[in-house]
Amino acid sequence: MIKNKLGQLGLELPSPSVPGGNYTSFHIRGHIAYVAIQFPIQSGEYLFQGRLGQDLNTEDGYQAMQLCALNVLAQINKHTSPNQLEGLNHIDAYYQSTESWDEAPLIVNGASDLFVNVLGDKGIHTRSIVGVHTLPRGFSVGLSASLTLRKPTRGWVWL
Repeated sequence: MIKNKLGQLGLELPSPSVPGGNYTSFHIRGHIAYVAIQFPIQSGEYLFQGRLGQDLNTEDGYQAMQLCALNVLAQINKHTSPNQLEGLNHIDAYYQSTESWDEAPLIVNGASDLFVNVLGDKGIHTRSIVGVHTLPRGFSVGLSASLTLRKPTRGWVWL
C-alpha cells in the first residue's frame, strides 16, 4: 500500500536509518508505536543541512520535511506490517532557522501533505512545531511521530 502510493507520487521508500545512540528507532507500547526523530537522510547521505532563511529557503525546508516523513514511513514499513496501521496520531517537527525566518508551518506541510497523500484518512494527525537553536549534524529539520496499531491478527507477531 505505502510503496504503491509513493510510486504514484513519483517517490520511493528509502532504506530506514539506524539510531545514532542508545535508543531504538521504533518502539511499540500497547497499541501505540513511536518513531524516533528522523532526519533528512537518504542512502546514508546527510541532506538539507543548515539554517532555514540563511542556507536553505522555504521550498528546501518543505522537501527536507518530506524526506523526514519518508523516513518515518520507512521505519513503519520495517518494524510493523503496514496493514496493521490504524492511523497516525501526532508528529513533532523541529527546525533550525534564522531569527527573522517565520515560515515553519509551510515547511511542516511537507510532512503533513505526504502523510495524508500516502495514507489517506489514516494520515490525518495533530502536530507540534518547535524551533530549536541546533539539530544534530547541522540538519535543518527533524521529525518524530506516534501512531496507533490495530490489535494483532492471527499469524502476525508484535515486534
